[in-house]
Amino acid sequence: MISIDHKVRVIYGHTDMMGRVYYGRFYEYFESARSHFLREIGLPYTEIEQSGVFVPVIESHCKYRHPATYDDVLIVRTILREAPRAKMKIEYEVLLEESEKLVAIGHTVHTFMNEKGKPVRPPKGLLSVVENRLRKHE
Repeated sequence: MISIDHKVRVIYGHTDMMGRVYYGRFYEYFESARSHFLREIGLPYTEIEQSGVFVPVIESHCKYRHPATYDDVLIVRTILREAPRAKMKIEYEVLLEESEKLVAIGHTVHTFMNEKGKPVRPPKGLLSVVENRLRKHE
């Protein structure tokens, strides 16, 4: 398992009329954390896309456990449990930094395609980096 944390501070624009983080905003937090995750393992989205491979989201889910409000600092933990094959599932845990209370859990599932939208195998660079990291954490 590879796990990397990313911090987000809630701003007013992230909240709804009830003063809580708007539910759809969590998908933006997931995206930000996922981009951070890929940069941290040494393979940012830009490098993957420059190789002609795109990684679209084909499924997403979020379950809300506890509200987050203005000025909360959230830890968005991004978790990859196995090397990608035809698909790649990335899991997320959103926690309040101050108390580590679980705010939300979710996941996204991705596939790999070329610029014409045809399915392709995961890039070798991504597989190599992920497999090496997974071996280190066994």
